[in-house]
Amino acid sequence: MTPPIWDVFCRVIDNHGDVGVCWRLARALAARGVAVRLWIDDASALVWMAPAGHPGVQVLPWPEQPMAVTPGDVVIEAFGCELPAHVMASMAACQPAPVWINLEYLSAEDYVERSHQLRSPQWHGPAAGLTKWFFYPGFTPRTGGLLHDLAAGKAAAALPDEAIARTGEQVINVFCYRDAGLKAVLNACAAGRPTLLRALPGPAQAQLATQAWPPGHRCLALPHLSQPDFDCLLACADLNIVRGEDSFVRAQLQADAPFLWHIYPQDDGAHAAKLDAFLARYLDGAEPGLGSCVAGWFRALNGLGPTPVQWPDVPAWRAHHGRWRQGLLAQPDLCTQLMRFAAHQAARIGISADPG
Repeated sequence: MTPPIWDVFCRVIDNHGDVGVCWRLARALAARGVAVRLWIDDASALVWMAPAGHPGVQVLPWPEQPMAVTPGDVVIEAFGCELPAHVMASMAACQPAPVWINLEYLSAEDYVERSHQLRSPQWHGPAAGLTKWFFYPGFTPRTGGLLHDLAAGKAAAALPDEAIARTGEQVINVFCYRDAGLKAVLNACAAGRPTLLRALPGPAQAQLATQAWPPGHRCLALPHLSQPDFDCLLACADLNIVRGEDSFVRAQLQADAPFLWHIYPQDDGAHAAKLDAFLARYLDGAEPGLGSCVAGWFRALNGLGPTPVQWPDVPAWRAHHGRWRQGLLAQPDLCTQLMRFAAHQAARIGISADPG
């Protein structure tokens, strides 16, 4: 039986989060018997992110000109990337038309539950007659869930010897934007304890390279890592400082260690509300003293509040993070939910989007 074809469209807006999420999704779909075509305007990051590729995933350049292939059974428009007019026209010409899903950005805000799986009939333009469905990842059962992708971090990462912790040394992974709050976080976390800082490529790596560290502290600049190696890096740490969306999710699902999230700053300040919405969910049920302290450090890292007086109780924080992680893993994952939703919509219009 011919496997269903899913087209995933991705534009790389900034950094690597868009392509990181889309590659994980493409790989997860292919592992479940789907033929995936990943259409992307800048695939350069895949050279180090996914050097071996993946069976069943075909990476293609963004279709500036009419495609030489028929649109697949399911079309994923990742993060509202706006499909070219000729792609939408090709979709409208298909009988039956493909299931068209706009996979949105991750957020913990309340609107996600209200907007998840809403339909948007297209009345005008090249997509007239089609229906686009909005699909929202999230942290609750009333959302599309998260990409679990746990197999990616099971193997040992290919790291140099100096990136391995020495006896008695704690490990902090740093993958965030440049920010004045980072130094205060690292000073508080590393105070009085030998520490290895593993800095991933990006603004923070350059920032850390200019700082002086006391005896017993090491700062190592790492190169770009493949997704499996990056996931393994997060799983072998005492604290992860992450950014954006892809590494933000990996720090929650892949690692037992607590984490801090450097949210992407927005000019209108909307990131503050997004951070607070996440903290309200993440710290729900935490002991009040722990919750307020952890929230204070999240805000301090993001320049949204003063530096707290003390560092959180690490064992209590780790235990709370573990409960949060297990709760997320108990929910259906994003790939499973997407496939179920697409199969349901496809059944309504008489096509098969499910390899089973």
